[in-house]
Amino acid sequence: MSTAGLLILALAPLTVLTHDRITGRSFATRSEVIARHGMAATSQPLATQVALEVLRAGGSAVDAAIAANAMLALVEPTGCGIGGDLFAIVWDAEQRELVGLNGSGRSPANLTLEELERRELGRIPSRGPLPVSVPGCVDGWFMLHERFGKLPMEQVLAPAVHYAREGAPITELIAHYWAIGVEVLGEYPGFLETFALDGRAPRRGDLFANPRLAQTLETIGREGRDAFYRGEMAREIGEYMRANGGFLAYEDLAAHAGEWVDPVSTTYRGYTVWELPPNGQGIAALQMLNVLEGFDVAAMGFGSADYVHVFLEAKKLAFEDRARYYADPHFADVPVERLISKAYAAERRKLIDMQRARRVVPPGDPAALEEGDTIYLTVADGAGNMVSLIQSNYRGMGSGMTPADLGFVLQDRGELFTLERGHPNVYAPGKRPFHTIIPAFVTKDGEPFLSFGVMGGATQPQGHVQILVNLIDFGMNLQEAGDAPRILHRGSSQPTGERMTDGGRAYLESGYGWEVVRELSRRGQRVGYDVGGFGGYQGIRWDADQGVFYGASESRKDGQAAGF
Repeated sequence: MSTAGLLILALAPLTVLTHDRITGRSFATRSEVIARHGMAATSQPLATQVALEVLRAGGSAVDAAIAANAMLALVEPTGCGIGGDLFAIVWDAEQRELVGLNGSGRSPANLTLEELERRELGRIPSRGPLPVSVPGCVDGWFMLHERFGKLPMEQVLAPAVHYAREGAPITELIAHYWAIGVEVLGEYPGFLETFALDGRAPRRGDLFANPRLAQTLETIGREGRDAFYRGEMAREIGEYMRANGGFLAYEDLAAHAGEWVDPVSTTYRGYTVWELPPNGQGIAALQMLNVLEGFDVAAMGFGSADYVHVFLEAKKLAFEDRARYYADPHFADVPVERLISKAYAAERRKLIDMQRARRVVPPGDPAALEEGDTIYLTVADGAGNMVSLIQSNYRGMGSGMTPADLGFVLQDRGELFTLERGHPNVYAPGKRPFHTIIPAFVTKDGEPFLSFGVMGGATQPQGHVQILVNLIDFGMNLQEAGDAPRILHRGSSQPTGERMTDGGRAYLESGYGWEVVRELSRRGQRVGYDVGGFGGYQGIRWDADQGVFYGASESRKDGQAAGF
């Protein structure tokens, strides 16, 4: 045999071994987690373990979700905390129905639009006292617990209290974002005392304890939600804000109440996709799906220029409506049913040119159709209950305003109001701002199918759509659907008043070929690569035929899916 022949034989086994990943996908992924009696998927492994601990103790899915959220307030304050807001969708297995909770807080009653205009700000700032709104998280916990909880709240919060006193090791990714938070927010009173170790952010592997948060959680667990909203804590928050130039007052906390809401839905190729109505942005995902349903996405193929192009154009259309119409429905008439109708999507779809990207997109006119920074977690229990929960302070660690003895930072959601008079989302006292955090749920033939969410501001509705398209059109499993490289479009008009004038910019995660980038550029898309901003995903799918839960948590975050 020739030398060349021997070389071919020598290389043959290597060629077989490296031919393809076992999944057949071109991107790195891993197996789904599969369990029968319970499942939890959160953005931090210790929080997932706390959720499983509560499930094993006889807690419901909601008990476990609250326990995990409290734990994340300790170990991932870069994305959440009890100074922020909360939204949830719950599948009630006994009643066989979906229930929605809007746990977002309102703006201070004694801060007016005229006062903000007097300061000539142009927009509400990202940090400091002005963007602070009432934190709705704790009230949301208790609303969920009263309706769906099984264990005493003191027992539910006990694991987080234990870790907050003893200390928990901080992971590498969270340490990275924590360092940014300390650099940006360290000037605000109480922040470094609560969130720094010897004046610096915790590093990878450092044990971080928060005895102030432990005391706060222990008091809440023992005395109930009024300890936070009507007791000494509320007075401390009000006094702290007044002493530091803020407007949030005791009376604002005492008046707060979350709201049970009906989730809204559209169908996508036989699946019913559920989101919460505004003041959140969830219906943007429904609008995008309605537009995409008119295209043969499966035939285009994952990662193709055609698919990326039509996705980007559908996103632009939905986000222009998001900028124009989404707001607190108690202050504005938001035409939700018409915005998510199939007839409206058919009209908007006509604006898409498959060969040319749009630079400027007008918002639609739904009235013409009269007929018609963040953590996410999901938990399922053995009784079949499932909860899709998302909670955050908005920009990373929030406003920086940190009532020194309570162990948490207050959110900066008020930044998302606009100061543009006449706009549905214009600032007003006692109003809920436009919100970015959105939980999601999918049913099939009236049965629970999927509880899932994607973190990351404006990434969220884009991520929801990509997860579902990956599952339904491209046949990926639950883990693959989250691990697949993502598309992120930035630059659409915003509910804070900015307008899109140049088509925005599309960012493609590593994994898209140069030939796709070239073709998209030829069509007028402004495209580049980015290493961040693509969100973080968790999901739990119920398989009724097999009688098991499938869990997934992607690698962009430190999360873990686990069950038993």
